[in-house]
Order: sequence, then structure tokens, then C-alpha cells
Amino acid sequence: MRILIIEDEIIIARFIEGQLKANFNCTVTIALNKQEVISTFADFLPHLVLCDINLKEEQDGITLIENLRQQYAFTIIFITSYQSKIIIERALEQQPLNYIIKPVDEAAIFAALKLALPIIEANTTLGKPIDNNSLHQLLTITERKIIQYIVQNKTSKEIASLLFLSPYTIKNHRHSICRKLGLPNGNNALLKWAMQHKVQWE
Repeated sequence: MRILIIEDEIIIARFIEGQLKANFNCTVTIALNKQEVISTFADFLPHLVLCDINLKEEQDGITLIENLRQQYAFTIIFITSYQSKIIIERALEQQPLNYIIKPVDEAAIFAALKLALPIIEANTTLGKPIDNNSLHQLLTITERKIIQYIVQNKTSKEIASLLFLSPYTIKNHRHSICRKLGLPNGNNALLKWAMQHKVQWE
């Protein structure tokens, strides 16, 4: 597993790196600013990004992650001192696997990675550039149709009617899609993902 730490405080970044290497089978790279992130990302292709929100730059960590997700498939854990509900809601739009409040300790890092591992291991699209062809191969024809309808803001009941399936079957398909894409169930994660990648399904 490849993990990228985006953190502008080198002492914190090295501490997180040490905890990851001590407890997990992973390769870790640190990026201290946006320039280093951009220069590192295409070659390293992380499966998981641990990102600070306040990078002391014009663009914060949430916006940086949002832009990167237009090009690359990866999962995210935010690590930050922000506890504002507005910031947390913005961060949750990126469907993070976890949100760790600073000061970071060993237990928080260990628990967050343990929870993330099954999702990362189940998702074969992670750690790669976004590829429309691979996404289409990953999902069944029915799952792709469901995403197309989700982009059109159709409800599960409406999709069931259009596809001549039961709402329960649509629910199962949605769970399957979330599992394949490494998304959490609930909280409109699939809708948000589908709208983020809308051009791929039009």
C-alpha cells in the first residue's frame, strides 16, 4: 500500500510516517506543500492520502484533494486541528475514510488505518489515474445505468421503475457500487461521487 502524507509541519509528518511504517506494510512519502504534492503524485500514485486541511497556502487541503480526485483514484483521511462544523462538512463532501483531530496520537493513527485497510484492499481502482475504461470494466451494465440515473437526480424508487427492478434490488446494487468504488454507504456518498465524475456518465 502506498500512502502519501500531505502535512506542512515536518515534525508531525515524520511522526505519522514512523507510526505507519511501524504498524503497517506500506510505502510512505511526505509532501510539505502543493508543489511537492503535484510533483510527487503522478509517479507515486498513492492508494491512501493523509492530508492536513490548513496548508498555509492559498488552496486548502480540501480543495487540493477535490482537484486531485479529478485525475487520480485514491482514498483520503483528513488530519487537522480544525473542529469547525463548516470545515468538517466541506471535508465530508470528499467522503474521507476518517477525520482525525490534532494533536495526533499513535492510537488514532492505528485505528484509522485499521478501519481503512479493508476498503482499500477491496478496491482495485485505487492507486491509479482515473481511467473511464477501467471504471466501465469494474461496473456491470446495470450498475452503470444506475449511476447514469443517479447523475440525473433520480431516486432509487424511480430508478427501480425505469429498470423494471425492485427498490430492494436497486439498494443492493448501490451497496455493490459503493464497495467497488471504495465509498462509504449512506450520507449520499454515491450521489456526490457520481456528480463529481458526471462527465464520465453523460
